Order: sequence, then C-alpha cells, then structure tokens
Amino acid sequence: MDQIVRLDSRQEAALQTAADKFIALHKGDAVKALKEMIVLNGHLQQRLDALSRPTQKRLA
Repeated sequence: MDQIVRLDSRQEAALQTAADKFIALHKGDAVKALKEMIVLNGHLQQRLDALSRPTQKRLA
C-alpha cells in the first residue's frame, strides 16, 4: 500500500453511506459488491496508467 488515507468523521460518514448504497445495489451481498469494486478500480487504474504514459510521436 502506497499511502494511508485518513478521513475525518464527515468524510467517514459519507463513505459509509456510499458503501451502504453500493452493497444495497448488489442486494446486500457485500462480497459481490467488493468484487465489482475491485474490478471497477482495476479498469480505472488502467485508464489512468494509459493517460500518464508519454505519447509517442509518429515519424512521418
């Protein structure tokens, strides 16, 4: 893990609300919700990595 994230009580409450909604979206199955979140984060990380790669100029 690269860094530790610290949340204040307001941020923690907002995160808990979002997590509860995401689990509810998966009919209360926390494991299924977690698996989907891992997949979504993987896709997001791939997109971020692609954006951060230096672009290669084509030689004409």
